[in-house]
Amino acid sequence: MAPPASSPRSVGEGPSRASTADDDSSLDPDDIYHILQTRRRRDVLRYLRTNDDPVLLSDLAEQVAAWEHETTVENLHSDQRQRVYISLYQSHLPKLDTRGIIDYDKDRGTITATDLTPQFDPYLAGVESSASDDPWPYRYAGTVGCSGLLLAVTASGLVSVPWIAVSVLTVLTFAVVTALHVYSTFVEE
Repeated sequence: MAPPASSPRSVGEGPSRASTADDDSSLDPDDIYHILQTRRRRDVLRYLRTNDDPVLLSDLAEQVAAWEHETTVENLHSDQRQRVYISLYQSHLPKLDTRGIIDYDKDRGTITATDLTPQFDPYLAGVESSASDDPWPYRYAGTVGCSGLLLAVTASGLVSVPWIAVSVLTVLTFAVVTALHVYSTFVEE
């Protein structure tokens, strides 16, 4: 049976080049989230963001292990390297390769980013900076510490300040710190 006249391809041809290119040029958000649900896959993509050339599986496994153990590559133990290496080799890299996110040459042990890899960049932005770089938890902790010290000094009678003044001062201090935090968040955006 002949294809309808509106069909752009003839009998026996596969999908048209345009539809294949469109299907391969982007990932569904559910696929992206599924890929990113595992930290090791996120770390693989994070590492590839900084390397344009093919990377060796051994180098990748060492760096991922170092990130996981919050240490340097030089300070890793061989069992830490090996656990990550095996996991990447057997599971994570083949999965990323099958979906076309990376080119993984198992025989050579090399990994190369593909045209799909940059689609993960918006989701990985900020992964490089750790939460310890944020000064606000320290500022809140300092505010709690100073308020606690003021309450302790007042309760012990070393300073005779009315309790209402201590309460108002504590609430105002937290209000100022919170307002500064909100303001700095809007200024950064």
